[in-house]
Amino acid sequence: MLILNRSTLLSGLLLAFLVSITAACVQFQNPKKKTAINSITNQPMNPYYSNTDTTKLFVLDEEWKRVLPQTMYEVSRLGQTERPFTGKYWDSDEKGTYYCAPCGNLLFRSTGKFASSCGWPSFFEQAGDSSVRYKKDHSYNMERIEVICGRCNGHLGHLFDDGPAPSHKRFCMNSVVLDFVPDKSPITK
Repeated sequence: MLILNRSTLLSGLLLAFLVSITAACVQFQNPKKKTAINSITNQPMNPYYSNTDTTKLFVLDEEWKRVLPQTMYEVSRLGQTERPFTGKYWDSDEKGTYYCAPCGNLLFRSTGKFASSCGWPSFFEQAGDSSVRYKKDHSYNMERIEVICGRCNGHLGHLFDDGPAPSHKRFCMNSVVLDFVPDKSPITK
């Protein structure tokens, strides 16, 4: 006959509770699952990247650090900013679609991009209502609006009220967290 004392029983219940909470907070996906398109930024080891899956991701920071290149991780997960005029898309006028480089979420279309001369790719509108989300950013003693991915909550850049009509918004994004697929690509047709 197995006899459990109160301390052992409580420890077991606590452990079971913590395991269930952890499992509920992290979305595990099959790393062998094929995605609609490989990342343009060449991330074949990223099982969370998909241009078709819009499921909200809840991935631990350690996992993002493992699957993302260092610079992309620093911008997307730590909120850092790439230097102006250094990103690959800041002055691009190629037609196509921009996706979140860490997760593949649809973010912007080139029809919403404009030349702002600020040194970062700038857009006056997002691709869809759930493409991005916003949160207040009080870093560096400034009041700004941070733009985060609607699927993985990764930092993309900031939103300003100095863009062109019709929105008068400027989504000032970091190139390193953007994947671009040209209009000629099968994924954008």
